[in-house]
Amino acid sequence: MKLLRGASDPALHGGTAAVIGNFDGVHHGHQTLLTAVRSLATEANLPLLVIVFEPQTREFFLKDQSPPRLTSLRKKLQIFQQFGVDFVCCLRFNQNIARMSATEFAQLVIFSQLKVKHLFVGNDFRFGCDRLGDGALLQSIAQSHQAQVTIYPDVVLDQARVSSTMVRQILQAGNLQEAESLLGRPFTLCGRVMHGDAQARIWGIPTANIKLNRGPLPLHGVFFVRVAQNNGETFQGIANIGCRPTLDGQKNLLEIHLLNFSGSLYGQRLEVVFLQKLRDERRFPSKEMLIEQIHADVAEAKTYFNMR
Repeated sequence: MKLLRGASDPALHGGTAAVIGNFDGVHHGHQTLLTAVRSLATEANLPLLVIVFEPQTREFFLKDQSPPRLTSLRKKLQIFQQFGVDFVCCLRFNQNIARMSATEFAQLVIFSQLKVKHLFVGNDFRFGCDRLGDGALLQSIAQSHQAQVTIYPDVVLDQARVSSTMVRQILQAGNLQEAESLLGRPFTLCGRVMHGDAQARIWGIPTANIKLNRGPLPLHGVFFVRVAQNNGETFQGIANIGCRPTLDGQKNLLEIHLLNFSGSLYGQRLEVVFLQKLRDERRFPSKEMLIEQIHADVAEAKTYFNMR
């Protein structure tokens, strides 16, 4: 799989079968779409191209008010590769693209530069300035480029449309098992271990503080987790996502305490797999009561993993 950082690449000149969108979460609906496009691409002897935007469109327009991101670009690429994607074109979403009319974007970028011969879009796909473009417009424009556009129907589970918004709502409710069924995998967050204030180490419960690159998070509270290093080694642990209200914290942090681990993790990139929610984060009347609760949480985590 090759990552393209622009819309022009000689490797695409023979034409592509493509799909376009934010693909946040790469959930069951996205996966169904990718499988359909992979099948068509193989039948038509065309490479499979996925077109994504960075930042995601809502992140560009809404900034800090954008919905919590479900997957980093790195994670998306890993999943795309599993679905047999040949090329990923990552378009930088900026003012130039935001101001393009839907017709201009389709003609210039999709059909002329990316050489798309067969495009799949979701039923709710909108694009172009003021989101005036849709699948029907793409089908109309495609005719003059000897291309085809397929509007893929919604994927429905338990009478509800599978969407990134649905996954966020389920995660925010703390229902990790239901989220896993929609994602096809457990929910994860990845980041590099950075130096913290060492407060938890002083209390005898050392934590690794994970640097997260994006703003709002879809989860808050205390969770049982599995943590993976780049070398494939995994550890059991407990994680807190929140602002540490008892300590008057001002920003959200991801802190993890690994069970039966000693050593340094500073600078390492970790993947945190969320397994089950234990409780909400809350403010305690005193630091001593917080420490007592953390020790109780660790004991609960040990019981949880011993029963698995």
